Amino acid sequence: MKITFIKPTIGRREHSLYVDEGRMEPLMLAVLAGLTPNDVDVALYDDRMESIPFDEETDLVAITVETYTARRAYEISEEYRGRGVPVILGGMHVTLLPDEAAQHADSIFIGDAESLWTTVVDDARRGKLQSRYVAPPGVAQFPNVLPRRDLYKGKGYLPMSLMQYTRGCRFACSFCAVSKYFDKKHYIRRIDEVVREISEQNRKFIFFIDDNIATDRKALKELCRELIPLRIHWISQASLDVTKDQNLMKAMADSGCIGHVMGFETITPGSLRDARKAPNISGFSNYQHEVRILREFGMQTWAAFTLGYDNDTYDSVLATMEFALKSKFTFAAFNILMPYPNTPLYNKLESEGRLLYDGKWWLHPEYRFNQAAFVPKNMAPDELTDACHIARKKFNSVFSLMYRFSDMQTNLKTLWRAASYWRYATLFRKELYKKHKMRFGLK
Repeated sequence: MKITFIKPTIGRREHSLYVDEGRMEPLMLAVLAGLTPNDVDVALYDDRMESIPFDEETDLVAITVETYTARRAYEISEEYRGRGVPVILGGMHVTLLPDEAAQHADSIFIGDAESLWTTVVDDARRGKLQSRYVAPPGVAQFPNVLPRRDLYKGKGYLPMSLMQYTRGCRFACSFCAVSKYFDKKHYIRRIDEVVREISEQNRKFIFFIDDNIATDRKALKELCRELIPLRIHWISQASLDVTKDQNLMKAMADSGCIGHVMGFETITPGSLRDARKAPNISGFSNYQHEVRILREFGMQTWAAFTLGYDNDTYDSVLATMEFALKSKFTFAAFNILMPYPNTPLYNKLESEGRLLYDGKWWLHPEYRFNQAAFVPKNMAPDELTDACHIARKKFNSVFSLMYRFSDMQTNLKTLWRAASYWRYATLFRKELYKKHKMRFGLK
C-alpha cells in the first residue's frame, strides 16, 4: 500500500506559475508519515515548488487544507478522484467547514488526525474508508513518534526545523480561527520528547510553530531551562503579555530565543476592543513598554498587524506602518482583517451584510490574495487593500531595510543575527510583490 501526502500552494500569478521561495516544512504531514506503519510506502509532494505526479500509482491521497489553499486543495482532490484514487482532506479549514470539504473528497478528518491516523490507514488498506473521522484537538505529537524529515530532502525548505511544544491559546480574539478550533484550550507536549526531537535532527535553528508558546508561562520557563544546554537559536509565536514577566524574558534570551511573531494587531484602542485582544488591552500605552522590553532583551520581533476594524481609517493604517518603522521591528506584517469562516468576526459581518465574494472569498474566482473581503466602516474595500499594500511597500523599502538593520540591540547584536536579517528581510520583500493579488488555485 502507498499513501501520498500533499501540501497545496495558494495559487498562481496572472501570467506565470508561483514558486514559494519562503516555504517552510509541512510539519504535520511529516508527523502523519511518522505515524504510518512501516509496511506502507509514503510520498510527499509540495505543490508550492514541484509538480504533482497525478499519474503515479498510489492507494490514498491525504491533503492538508488551509483557508488560503482550499481552492487549490479541491482542484488537486478532483484530479486524483477523477483517476479513481480515494482522497482524504484534513486541516483547520476542514474542521471549520466540514460540509464544504466533504463535497470535494471521499473522506474528511475533523480535528487532529494523529489520534486516529492508524485507523484511517487500516480502513484504506481494507477498502473501507469512512466518510468522516472525528477526533478532538490534543497534544502535538505522541511520545516516541518523530516526523519523517527524510521526506523533506531536496525540496529546498528554509534552513530551520519546525517543531511544536504547545497547541492552542487561552485568549479568544474575535478574528482568530485558532480560538474557534481549540475552543480556548491549551495542550502541552512532554519536554523530554521535544528535547529528543531537537537532538535527533541536524539543525540549530528551530521554529516552534505553537499558536502562542507563552500562553502557559510556567511551561515555557521549563522548556527554556531544558533548551539552554542544546545551544540553539529559536523563534515562535507569543502574545505581548510575555513582556510583563522579566524572569521569563531572561529565560527565553538565555535559552537562545531571538524573537517571536507577536500580534500587535493595531495601534488604535477601539480596534483592540473590537478584536477582543485581551493581552494588548490591559494598561495600553501605545506599546511603549512592550517595545522597550523586547529591545532590552534583544528580541528580533516580527510584529503582526491586522487592519480594517470599524475604528480603522486609511490614515490609521499608514500610521501603523510609521509606528512599526519607528520601533525598528525586524519584520512586520500588515495583514488585512480576514473573515475566517465560523469565527465571531465572520458571523458579525455576515449578519450585517458586509461580506464580499458571496461570503466565500477563499473559493471565489474573482478574489485575489491581499484583497479586502468585506466592506470596512470608514473606507472602501479597495482603499483598505491599497493602504495595506502601501504600508508593506514602505516598510520593506531599501531605506527601511537599512534603517532597521542599524539596530545594535537586535539585528546587529551578533554576526549570525545580522546575516539572518538580510537573508529573510530580502526574501520576504521579494515574496511581498510576488504574492500580491495572486489568483487562488491554478485553474
